[in-house]
Order: sequence, then C-alpha cells, then structure tokens
Amino acid sequence: MQHRRLGTHGPQVSSLGLGCLSFGGLFGATDENTSLACLDAAWDHGIRFLDVANVYGSGQSERVIGAWCASRGHRPVIATKAGIVQGAARGVNNDAAYLRAELEGSLRRLRCDHVDLFYLHRHDPAQPIEDVAALMAELTAEGKIGGYGLSEIGPGTLRRAHAVHPVTAVQNEYSLASRQPELGLIQTCAELGVAFVPFSPLARGIFGQPMLDPDTDDLGPFRAQIPRFSPENWRHNKPRLLAYHRLAAEMGHHPAALALAWCLHRGDHLIPIPGTRSAAHLAAWANATEIRLSAEALAQIEAALPVGWAFGDRYNDAMAASVERYC
Repeated sequence: MQHRRLGTHGPQVSSLGLGCLSFGGLFGATDENTSLACLDAAWDHGIRFLDVANVYGSGQSERVIGAWCASRGHRPVIATKAGIVQGAARGVNNDAAYLRAELEGSLRRLRCDHVDLFYLHRHDPAQPIEDVAALMAELTAEGKIGGYGLSEIGPGTLRRAHAVHPVTAVQNEYSLASRQPELGLIQTCAELGVAFVPFSPLARGIFGQPMLDPDTDDLGPFRAQIPRFSPENWRHNKPRLLAYHRLAAEMGHHPAALALAWCLHRGDHLIPIPGTRSAAHLAAWANATEIRLSAEALAQIEAALPVGWAFGDRYNDAMAASVERYC
C-alpha cells in the first residue's frame, strides 16, 4: 500500500482509506463481527486511515472502531465528523457547544482522548465558517484533534476557513459518476495544500462486482431515494455502466479497483475512502494503488464514462438541503 500526506502538515496515511458508514447498518443489516473482520482485512492490506462520523448508526460505527482498536492494539489515523443533527428534525448545528459535546461523545465511543482529524460534517450557512475555524483552532491547541476538515463545501468556504486556521482536508463526494469537485474544489485544495478526500468513490455500489442493479437488487431505504437509481434514470445509466464493466474486464482489473485507480490519478493530494463492511469486497479493490494507468487507458475510461454521463442527481432534494452549492 502506498502512502500520501493528509494535508501539508498532516500525518502520512495509506493512499486509500476505509469509509466506515456501513458498519452502522445504513446499507443493510450487519453485525459487529462482520465489521471487525472487515477492519482486520483493511489492516492486513495496509490501510491505516479510517473515516467515520458520530451519526453513522447513531454512534455504532465509532463503537466498532473503538472496540477493534482496543482489542487489536492498532492505532490507525482516524477521522470523525459532527454537525449533522439526527432525528425527525434532521438538520445542521455548527454551534461551538454542540460540536464540542459531539466530539467528546465520539472520543468516548472511539476509546481515545484525541482524534487525528475532525470534520465539520455540514456547514450551516447561518453560522460564519470563520467561527467554526476558530473553534477548530482551539480544539487543536487543546490537543483534542490533530487537524480539522470540512465536508460538502465549496471553494469559497474553504478559502475563508483556511485564512483563519489551516484546513487539513476537504471531504466531498467524487467519483467517475459525480465530478462536480473538478469545478474548482480539487484545484483550490491543491493550491492551499489541503488534502481532498473523495467519499463514495465507488458511487454507492455501481462500480462493484456484481454491479449494484436496481432492476434486480434491493437498494435499501437510503439508495432507493437517490434519483440516479430511479427507473426513468437507470435505464439510461445501466448501458453506460455495463460498457465500463466490460472495459475493466478487458484491461484486466476489477471495476472497483479501476475506478479507485482513476481517482488516485486525479492528483497526488487525493485520498479516496471507499466504504464497505465486507472483507471480500475490500480485497477486490485494495490493490488499486498499484494500478498504473497510461494516457490511453485514461482516455478509454473517459470515453466510456465522460463528464456528465450520469442521468439523475446523486441526492434528492431533502438529502441535498445541507450540501453547499457553488456553481
């Protein structure tokens, strides 16, 4: 496993991280032993960067990671997040007291007194980002966090926060199916020395093998709400994806590994965090850092899945309410 630096002054981490959302059951039923086995597999493959959040399974994903670290004696680089409020009145809270309390809860569940990276999960436009950055500077000085990040934000917000206290990482959705960060965010991160951490780089299962297919598979309550998977959009998306899967086979790569290799080729400051709760699925793409893509191969991938190929948005209107729009 190769390594990249998490921002200009952050730690060295594995070039691929592991997104731990599904440990909390959002994409289907799971159990702690399955999640622990996945974490064991990640460690065996050299993955040393784990991404989680307080709201994943109402804290269950953090508890699993805490139990795993305690029982195995491992110390990966851990990122967690706060800022999304759970419950029927789901919303966003960027108040200092709330973020401090949520961080303390995360530290208890993770069984540690310090987290390497603490993200603002979503930005509340009513709360100046400068106030959040000032709080993150305080938490860093207190030794509670090693650095801070922002999620689902635009270049302008990044610049404002970075001017108050340097941002370590930005985490937005980015994949061959969702490429909005190319419109300035990836470039701004590179300019400022901020790591860009793509989440959902496997586009919520469509680059897996077998490919997630709404025509035959149970999408679960979350993915069923995503417009990209609706029948009227899927009939356009499926042929494109089948062509991509054929291309991956011709190149001799697992389609998920190829999608991650493409992502890694977009810049040395990108550190994708594919998510899974399956050790077998993880093993299928863990070698993505070893794949070298020629200009010709990149052009073939681009021809199969050009910018803007996907029909339907990555979120419905309710999901997108707290996502920062910048273009």
